[in-house]
Amino acid sequence: MIRQLQRALGALPRPSAAHGSRISVSQQRSLYRGSTSYATETSFRTPGMTIKSLPACFVRGGTSNGLIIHRKDLPKDVEDWQPILSAAMGSPDGYGRQLDGMGSGVSSTSKVCVVEKSSRVDADLDFTFVQVGIKDGSLDLAGNCGNMSSAIGPFGFSEGLLHNVYENGETEKHKEVTTRIFNTNTKKLINATFSVTKDGVYDPFGDYSIDGVPGTGSCITLSFLDPSGAKTGKALPTGNAVDNVKLPDGTSIRASLVDVANPGVFILAEDIGVPGDITPATLEEQTEIMSKLEHIRQEGARMMGMEPAQTVPKIVLVSRPTSEDSQEGVHIVCRALSMQQPHKAVPLTLALNLGASCRMPGTLPADVAVGDPNERESLTIAHASGKVEVGSIFEDGKIKSAQLHRTARIMMKGDVFYTAKT
Repeated sequence: MIRQLQRALGALPRPSAAHGSRISVSQQRSLYRGSTSYATETSFRTPGMTIKSLPACFVRGGTSNGLIIHRKDLPKDVEDWQPILSAAMGSPDGYGRQLDGMGSGVSSTSKVCVVEKSSRVDADLDFTFVQVGIKDGSLDLAGNCGNMSSAIGPFGFSEGLLHNVYENGETEKHKEVTTRIFNTNTKKLINATFSVTKDGVYDPFGDYSIDGVPGTGSCITLSFLDPSGAKTGKALPTGNAVDNVKLPDGTSIRASLVDVANPGVFILAEDIGVPGDITPATLEEQTEIMSKLEHIRQEGARMMGMEPAQTVPKIVLVSRPTSEDSQEGVHIVCRALSMQQPHKAVPLTLALNLGASCRMPGTLPADVAVGDPNERESLTIAHASGKVEVGSIFEDGKIKSAQLHRTARIMMKGDVFYTAKT
């Protein structure tokens, strides 16, 4: 039987050399040395296409993964980034899996951060966040990512990009440093405080844990300074704590349109007809509701004076916690959507927004949150994968800063190979 199979396989036609099916050992080696000889061979095999490489780090920031790339390694014109970054992440991919790149088919892992030294007097690093469309390969630079923001300070420190770090104290094994990050998407400043060893190396080890990530790591504290009006200039762009958003059938639904850290559209889960603790998988199966949520998101964007992008504003379903959740310290429950997908946790900038919204009288989040949020500086949000604690500091009725804690780890440093047109 085996011999029959071998004969049958031997009878199959082999690809001819004209199609470049055989690549020599030297050509294979040159690929990983960054030589152009393999690119030339590939161009011969597939006319008009080549293989290129790009230095990058693959990093986990909070509950997200993505690439971090030096600004100097990308074209000067941001308009020229699209074919490079989308191909590196494996997009466009009609199957929605990004198997041919570094992404993995979900919005929280289809991310790129571009970092460089800052020329600003109030910042040490400039950071641009890029959300890569999974199926269409589009680049969305409209908003920031709180999770990936947690990795920027450690990356800049490890790569020698920092002009200065501000030491906050030290223990026997490590010390805490703070660096100032300017996010180009929102034009806002972020202070990142993290641990480094006495030898001057970022220390990812610690006993801090976050829901959605196994194990523990060193705590990274992010302070988003003056986060109000990140895209619209106002915490409440319409001037109202609650607005009525029109639906396609002529009815309307209540929504709080809030712009803190990133714009958000908050609605009550019960108003859309789903339980507050619905799972992301179950929500995604409800195609009519998903379509309605996208309509609400886009209408909310227009009411906020924005053109709706894929990434912002995001829409969030909020609900009052159960008595059991309340006993565990939960103040509000949320289910978030990102890039038209139910999020498996919650986007961190949206968690910051929600935490601040709970302290704004009259908003829907403030109405369903338990307790008096004004009596505390931190608030615990239950999401699909667990809980997250966020804080906000108000002075004279204005939000001075919003804080959260994350962990991050640099998992790989090397070259990303991607296909490109010649």
